[in-house]
Amino acid sequence: MLRRAPFLAALMFGLLAACVPIRAADAPPAQVATVGKTEHLARFPSQYVAPHDIDVWLPPDYPRHAPYAVLYMFDGQNLFGEREAGKLPSWQADAMAAKLMAQGKTRSFIIVGIANAATERMSEYFPQKPWEALSPEQRRTLFSQQLGNFQIMPVAPFSDAFLKFVTQELKPVIDQRFAVDVRPASTFVMGSSMGGLMAWYAMAEYPDVFGGAAALSTHWPGPYLTLDATTDDPAPDAFVEYIKHHFPSPGGHRVYFDHGTKTLDANYAPTQQRVDQWLKANGWKGAQFESRVFDGAEHSERSWAARLAIPMTFLLAPPAK
Repeated sequence: MLRRAPFLAALMFGLLAACVPIRAADAPPAQVATVGKTEHLARFPSQYVAPHDIDVWLPPDYPRHAPYAVLYMFDGQNLFGEREAGKLPSWQADAMAAKLMAQGKTRSFIIVGIANAATERMSEYFPQKPWEALSPEQRRTLFSQQLGNFQIMPVAPFSDAFLKFVTQELKPVIDQRFAVDVRPASTFVMGSSMGGLMAWYAMAEYPDVFGGAAALSTHWPGPYLTLDATTDDPAPDAFVEYIKHHFPSPGGHRVYFDHGTKTLDANYAPTQQRVDQWLKANGWKGAQFESRVFDGAEHSERSWAARLAIPMTFLLAPPAK
């Protein structure tokens, strides 16, 4: 148990930073890009979920190269600029996206960052249909997971309602307000950790909306923070079964997975390997599928920022001439 202490301390910091309630007076300001500019849509309303803050990043050449592809990103409050947004380091996604476009490695695109639901983040990002396939006892097992006195999953997953918000309320506004290509072939989704679960689930549930998904450090254990040989965690099996029965065909879609080998990422390889094997056996290959392991990488924004060029290039590579 003692050798787990530094690991658990790091996990507690990251998860508490993501999940501690945000009072209105403490809400982070609109993110300020170091390259290009951002437009802040504060408390975007919804009939399906609570309002979410949205930050839309526009590259320096916008709108000269319209129409632009669109990359929707979850945990969107920590994406842009060099400041520490929401007490977590930024992905610096604006600088990387602008660099890749300038080098001709990607298409022209904008980024739509969707802030998470604070204390209900785990419930918002847990794929709902796999949850509903669990037995009552399995659901109780997941509900029982805690971080100190904090219940990690406070309410039943509502990711289906969240995806209705994204696809039926937010996307139509983005399509109308900005100079974008609205087709699935130009619409992508990306997230890390629980946001990684949400990214592949979004593409699977809405293959006619999203042409591709990138899931970095996908948190296959769900509300669990550590796994060992005695852990009875039903989430990984539920996710794998859902993917087997609900993933779209590889034609017209792209999916990217990755994970590191340290801190929370050290738990991900067994389930990721099962997913990779199934995808490969069912025609996902070449430009449609990529799965990477980053030896020594930990579960953090700094790690995701360091490799962000890879999933961005994978999803948004220029069309072959």
